[in-house]
Amino acid sequence: MAEHHLQPVTQAKIDTVALTPLSASPRGWISCVLADFDAFMQDHASAEKKASGMALSMVSHYPDQPALVQAMVDLAVEELNHYKEVMRLLMAKQITPAADRKDPYVTRLNKLVRKDAAFFLLDRLLVGAIVERRGAERFALVAEHVADSELQKFYTAIAKSEERHWHLFVQLARDLCGHLPVDCRFCELADLENALVAELPVRPALH
Repeated sequence: MAEHHLQPVTQAKIDTVALTPLSASPRGWISCVLADFDAFMQDHASAEKKASGMALSMVSHYPDQPALVQAMVDLAVEELNHYKEVMRLLMAKQITPAADRKDPYVTRLNKLVRKDAAFFLLDRLLVGAIVERRGAERFALVAEHVADSELQKFYTAIAKSEERHWHLFVQLARDLCGHLPVDCRFCELADLENALVAELPVRPALH
């Protein structure tokens, strides 16, 4: 298996003490993933592609925010590089990529974004943070349990990237929306996400 080239978004760790902790994924999730790892990898590729597209959509919506534009351009490139790596793994295993499907987890979270212009940017950034935080947890679980040593290294690297990403989104929210109760809103959304994860059926997918 070829060496992976994951280009990291540079981001220092942030203070997360005041933020609602992440609940653990249901125990059955990792068993479900390992039982159909091909399907998980197909979904992973789709998730990385969508993440890159989401970052670029932020650039399109906020071209007048230079700090946000730079961060989202860098993020889009990194997510697309992740997509390339997962696709390479799929092809090496002769697994046919799957068509994109709606993600019930992301769909439900996106419905929590307030449409009012005063709150829209804040909520988009914080939902992005929460999705990346869950991704970091789940990719770390995959790295811990998958048998293949190369996949262990790959998913360890991906988990670290997701950790940087959710910190980036929170920092952007604090920098750009500091006039709003950023941490309080994060905690509201995190509580809802924790409940959502416990409610949704497990499947061989990232979410």
